[in-house]
Amino acid sequence: MKSQKRLEKIADTVTRSKSKHSAIDRLNGFWDVFDKDDDVLVVISADPDALAGAMAVKKLLRYRVKSVTIGNPHEIRRLNNLEMVKRLKIPVERLSCLAIGDFNRFVLLDSQPLHHPCFEKMEFDVVIDHHPVTIGWDARFIDIRPNYGAVSSIMVEYIRAAGITPSVALATALFYGIKVDTQNFEKSSLLADGISFRYLFNIANRNLVRKFELTDLRRSELKYFKTALNDLKVRKGRAFIHIGRVWTPDVLVIIADFLNHVDQFNWVIVSGVHGERLITIFRCDGYRKNAGRLAKRMFEKLGVAGGHKEAARAEVPLKNLEFPDSHEFTTQSLMNLASVYE
Repeated sequence: MKSQKRLEKIADTVTRSKSKHSAIDRLNGFWDVFDKDDDVLVVISADPDALAGAMAVKKLLRYRVKSVTIGNPHEIRRLNNLEMVKRLKIPVERLSCLAIGDFNRFVLLDSQPLHHPCFEKMEFDVVIDHHPVTIGWDARFIDIRPNYGAVSSIMVEYIRAAGITPSVALATALFYGIKVDTQNFEKSSLLADGISFRYLFNIANRNLVRKFELTDLRRSELKYFKTALNDLKVRKGRAFIHIGRVWTPDVLVIIADFLNHVDQFNWVIVSGVHGERLITIFRCDGYRKNAGRLAKRMFEKLGVAGGHKEAARAEVPLKNLEFPDSHEFTTQSLMNLASVYE
């Protein structure tokens, strides 16, 4: 209960009260966590926004700590992200290959401890995020701003408060992070996101960003589109598709975003099985609709679910469903789950 009250208090002040918490206040609070002998592990679930934020943290802690390492729980498979890591030379490592005992300070970016099973096993000193606040955890320094479109926007404010001019590589990463997470400002965002984006505009390499954006699909992944188009079901303006087993959940995101462009689809709900978890991606226009709320209603009691008005995600262990064999879950199963909330 104590940690819950602390989190609620911090969420109220840090994320909402701009008069009491300027960018410099937040930056100093962040810096106060660290000492010069610290070995810092920055934990992310690697996507453009998280990768950019991790680069910013490395820059902010340069000369202030002994070392900074970026760790990611999964192999990076999405082509856009691989291209970003490769071109910008981002030193990200698999968490499974790191000795956690070698680090004494832990930072979680673009996520919260309850968002991933491996995060729950770690105690974080710093959590910086822009997703809706969850409870049941604590950290020494917390900066969660659900009204921001991207963590990259938050990190630009930190960088500017520190008086740091970002390199072309860092500016490009942050620029791309804002573009991706705001979907070119088509998703909910603030003026603060626009200010950060404009600040980066003349520093970032926009041609490189375009290269990242165009590299997003492998030839081998076209088979999933065939499955999607063959098995697609539509009911009351909602498009449903269960893809089956996928080699990466990113495929589900790509298909959901593709179908979200189709006329007369008010909702797109795409699911698939990765490992022993059912992953479901939600998309809608966010106008009198709330994807995050629907995701929670459908799956929160079974696993982890949430997101924004326009986009959301749920991850549920198969053992929590009434389908012991992954092959038993179908597009009709997905429709049946959603029908309760229509």
